Amino acid sequence: MSVLVVLISLSLLAALGFLGAFIWAVKNGQFDDYETPSMRMLMENKKDTIQNNQK
Repeated sequence: MSVLVVLISLSLLAALGFLGAFIWAVKNGQFDDYETPSMRMLMENKKDTIQNNQK
């Protein structure tokens, strides 16, 4: 039974560590992407080009 307490404690500690790392990454701008949204409208989709050429 004590093994379950240790394993649950370790899994909660690991989960809190991953949550902390995720929050740290978000606060430091790891997931910010300022370039792609403005460039997305300039890029052609290959599917659209193929479908337009087949018509």
